[in-house]
Amino acid sequence: MSYRKLGRTSSQRKAMMRDLTTDLLINGRIQTTEARAKEIRKTADQMITLGKKGDLAARRKAAAYVRNEVADVKEDGDNIRIQTALQKLFEDIAPRFAERNGGYTRIMKTVQRRGDAAQMVILELVD
Repeated sequence: MSYRKLGRTSSQRKAMMRDLTTDLLINGRIQTTEARAKEIRKTADQMITLGKKGDLAARRKAAAYVRNEVADVKEDGDNIRIQTALQKLFEDIAPRFAERNGGYTRIMKTVQRRGDAAQMVILELVD
């Protein structure tokens, strides 16, 4: 198989990957284990590539994977605009990487986790 099982069933693994990918898109940076980060990097790059395409089919594919979470709340006087993770992907993140052909994420190693000595990393979007 071409992916890591991460000690979970397929449904648990899919839910975890969706959650962590959505968190990365919302926050721009997450802290997780090295094995998880290497798997999340694949899906995050796929979502950003879909965001760069920007057509209806790409938006539907991304909407089927990214969780429907609130990413940002903006106030313009009396107007309040709530931005979801999917909207942030297509409006903010994808234009940022318009000239880049892949490699949208960076993995930086940090300390080992105290309980099981798992290598912890910071996974972030490249500027």
